[in-house]
Amino acid sequence: MNSIASYITARKKRAVPLLLAIAISALIAGDQLISPVISQYLRKDSPYATVEVVQTQTETKGAKVHVPATLDLQSQRTLSLNLGGGNCKWQPPVYTVPDDIDFYKTVIAGFPSGDKRMIFVQMEALTSWPCKDEWDFEHIGMSNHPFIKANYPHHEGIWGWGEVADQVVMMIRNIRRSMVEYHDILWDIGYAKTWEDASLFLDNLYSERPPMTDFLAWRDERVMDEVYWYGWFIDYYMEGGLMRDMFTHKTTTKEHWDMLMMPTVYTRAELDYDLVVGADTVVDDAYDPNCATITEGCEPVAVISAENLRDYSRGPAETALIGNVLNRDSRIGEHVIEQETWDCIWSELIENGKGLKTVYDRPGFVESDYNFSAEMLQEMIKELDRLIAKYGASPWSSKTTANKLVSLLSEHRVLIQEELDDVLAGRRVLAEKDFLGPEERERLRKLADNEANEEDQKDYSRYFFEMDRKLLEIRRVEMRKSLYQKRKEAEEAAKKLDPVTVTT
Repeated sequence: MNSIASYITARKKRAVPLLLAIAISALIAGDQLISPVISQYLRKDSPYATVEVVQTQTETKGAKVHVPATLDLQSQRTLSLNLGGGNCKWQPPVYTVPDDIDFYKTVIAGFPSGDKRMIFVQMEALTSWPCKDEWDFEHIGMSNHPFIKANYPHHEGIWGWGEVADQVVMMIRNIRRSMVEYHDILWDIGYAKTWEDASLFLDNLYSERPPMTDFLAWRDERVMDEVYWYGWFIDYYMEGGLMRDMFTHKTTTKEHWDMLMMPTVYTRAELDYDLVVGADTVVDDAYDPNCATITEGCEPVAVISAENLRDYSRGPAETALIGNVLNRDSRIGEHVIEQETWDCIWSELIENGKGLKTVYDRPGFVESDYNFSAEMLQEMIKELDRLIAKYGASPWSSKTTANKLVSLLSEHRVLIQEELDDVLAGRRVLAEKDFLGPEERERLRKLADNEANEEDQKDYSRYFFEMDRKLLEIRRVEMRKSLYQKRKEAEEAAKKLDPVTVTT
């Protein structure tokens, strides 16, 4: 601020408003020269400060001028810029979060698929504050991040954020597309089963498509069961953490729920509802105790579609929904950029490709390259039909979130039904490996069980890990080969830059 004041003083013949306008415009135009300052966001409600300026050639006095956060050295932050008239400039969030700010914190919950990132990058751009993953809370430690990305209660997630959350938004993505990207993210991180192993592969996220053979092996082992986890995940949040069994959809006991939260310890047979709870047992409704630690509970305050965010006609409205969710409480709402810029923020992230890499940046195969058998598609439709019927009826039909959910799932169902019709009519030609039926799957499961019994894996479920273990070994070999090749290429490039003279 002193430098600005000196500059104003030096230009005695200029009017104060004009000087401020020129100074701020120069900052915006020359961000590469003044990057610590220009990386801030010009808020309309920025604080005022008294700056010594010269009004005339003979008189000097203090004038109260509007000093935006851009020029407030006490609160410099990396904020998206409101350039006025609905224009903006995206900036990355501040990754070091002070502990003394009272945020109203949001959990972004969704079935594993990569699209939660689509939502939290919008929140980061709208507020300048960053998101943190549930596993990072668990393993790196607690922090004051206002946005929490969560797969919980899915077996890929963990309730790592303790008691700090205030509200939940739920991300919904097409079940078929979710299965593809769920696998591809697992491949990106080497099918890791620990936070430490996954951390080694984070730079690989969305950088390439896995070999189709890897996807097919995972698909045949997991998709039929993950379809149930997909619907169960939605039920969990919509019903505010009501504890259910994912395969029967029955309400369950705390004992059984705790077992379901440890699928890497128990086989599916050991998790069987009738075995653990009892087919004729009357179970009273009970809720996950974790949900009591969220100010507004686990039921989402909004349902958000990452696919809508990518849609050029519906995308800006989805960004507005996110902005309005954040504005529900002033403790985060006061950090949200003005509404006039929201369309521009959407454009910066989606049309101009600013921000973190997302699922939509992944090169390689396109969605139509992936096939699912008629049996798999029928199972997806069956689960969607259950959810649509449930949340389209009373008392859910009076809730905005349920109506949005039913609308999205109905759109997804149409697409999957069209694909199933094409498969059954022969218009979508499947390879022999795509016709995996229940008898063949059962045979393969028994074979996997026998192999796992021989290895006496007491601590890890054959049901979840046998296929992943094999794929992980393949992936690690590929990574070692890739690193070796990169090192060789670097050495060759260095030789060309600094050739060694050889004498004979």
